Amino acid sequence: MAKDDASFAEFYRGAYPSLVAELYACTGDRPDAQEVAQEAFMRAWSQWGRVRDLDHPRAWVARVAYRLAASRWRRTAIALRALRRHGPPPDVPPPDGASVYLVSALAKLPEPQRRALVMHHMGGYTISEIAAVEGVANGTVKARLSRGRTRLAALLDDSPSHPAEPKEARSV
Repeated sequence: MAKDDASFAEFYRGAYPSLVAELYACTGDRPDAQEVAQEAFMRAWSQWGRVRDLDHPRAWVARVAYRLAASRWRRTAIALRALRRHGPPPDVPPPDGASVYLVSALAKLPEPQRRALVMHHMGGYTISEIAAVEGVANGTVKARLSRGRTRLAALLDDSPSHPAEPKEARSV
C-alpha cells in the first residue's frame, strides 16, 4: 500500500464513525448519513494530496458532508413542493411479457449498440443527434444500428418462447 493510501485509510478509519454519528444526529436518517459521509470521503480521497496538508482535514470532510446533506434536503424539499403542487405521478402499468423479453434481449447487446437502438427506435433521435450525444461519426451510429438490429433479430429468433411473450411479439 502506498504512503498516501495508508495515510488516507488511517484518516478514514478514525474519522468516519464520528462523522456518520454527527450526520445521523442532524439528518435523522442513518443510511442517508452514511451515504453522505461516504461521498464526502470519496471527494477527500480524490483531493487527498491537498486535503491531508490542511490544518484540519476532518473539518474539510465534515464541511463537504454537511453541504451534501443540505443539498439533498433542498432537493427533497423542492420535490415535495412539486408533489404538493402537481400531485403524485400517474400509475404506470408494469411492463408486459413482450417488453420484458425485448429488454432481456437488448441487455445481451454491446452497450453502444443497445444505446443506439433505444435512442433511435424508442427515443426518436435521428442518426445525427445520436452521433452528437455519443461523440462519434454518423457512420459509426449507422454501423451500430445495423449490427445491433442484426444481433437483436438473431437473439429474438434463437430464444425459446418466453411463457408471457405473445407470439406476435417475436416479430420485433
